[in-house]
Amino acid sequence: MANKKETLDDIVFEHRNKEYGAYYLRKNYKSYLTRAFVYGTGLFVLIFGGAYTYTNVIVPNLPKDNLREVEIDMSKLKEEKKVEEKKLDIPPPPPPPPKQEQQEVATIKFLPPEPKKDEEVIIETPPPAQNEIDTKKISNVNKEGSEDVGAISIADDQPEVVEIVKVEKPVEEEIFTAVEQQPDFPGGTTAMYKFLGDNIKYPAAAQRANVSGRVFVKFVVEKDGSIGAVEVLKGIGFGCDEEAIRVIKSMPKWNPGRQNGKNVRVFYNMPVVYKLD
Repeated sequence: MANKKETLDDIVFEHRNKEYGAYYLRKNYKSYLTRAFVYGTGLFVLIFGGAYTYTNVIVPNLPKDNLREVEIDMSKLKEEKKVEEKKLDIPPPPPPPPKQEQQEVATIKFLPPEPKKDEEVIIETPPPAQNEIDTKKISNVNKEGSEDVGAISIADDQPEVVEIVKVEKPVEEEIFTAVEQQPDFPGGTTAMYKFLGDNIKYPAAAQRANVSGRVFVKFVVEKDGSIGAVEVLKGIGFGCDEEAIRVIKSMPKWNPGRQNGKNVRVFYNMPVVYKLD
């Protein structure tokens, strides 16, 4: 007797437990799929066909008594709109207040005397009191009228007016770098270096560190020959810079520099040499 034709499921589940649900599901998969497709298609056709039938067949055949017709009267709407516009009308602005007649202001006679040539001045009318002037305008005649509101009252105690005067800083005189006649130390350059050698002291810290070199100092020779604005341009430290400044400030007055026949302020540069024996 010929064997029954084996399927792929039989081959896969050979020597396995076919009572397990997986074998049964795989074996009946096609029938379940076909059944689900038929049910789904039928449900879709039922829903779509019902909606189409209700819209195109049932609704047009309904009795007209069930439908309510609403009529809109456009004339009434226009009248209501006009009523609302009338409610929103802005009232006209109030009329301006009546113009008051300008009252005549009281004046008082108060004129300074006019001296005549070669004649003595005589004041015949005494000046009015201060309280009379406060509420009247000054004029050449006395006249009755209303009080002048805009009259200025002169108080007895006037505030003191203090004027602040800004004092400008005096312009510093120009300091020249080159002049017709250069400033010089009394006795010349040789005397200057002799003064430095006799008065300068080699700092102990520089001696211990074996420091030597030149300290370049810049200063101003004033118009009277005094020394000012001493500044170190390049130093070597260890107290040598401070000692050079001290000695230069202690120098006597120099012969000042001259420009156009006048004494002027002049910059001067000087090297101070430190050298160990």
